[in-house]
Amino acid sequence: MKTLAVRLDDELHARIGMLSKLSGMTVTDTIRTAIEKHLDTLAGDPAITAKAEELRAEIEKEAAVQQQALAALFAPSSPQASKSARGRTAKG
Repeated sequence: MKTLAVRLDDELHARIGMLSKLSGMTVTDTIRTAIEKHLDTLAGDPAITAKAEELRAEIEKEAAVQQQALAALFAPSSPQASKSARGRTAKG
């Protein structure tokens, strides 16, 4: 579990404190519940869903590029590639 420090103005803090007391909840539980509900609302927003799909596609594309780079780095070299690499000399 992570700890998060949040700065609240006095009015909002008083509202949270009062509503927490009236509902029999701790301030922490009230804040946690409010955040969870807000995140659920955001997750159901079609604009957020569309952005998430775009981000997913971007991440998958980047992952494919990185997988290809790894494959190229660690793939066994072909005999032809080894011969041509050995035949080269360093210029100096």
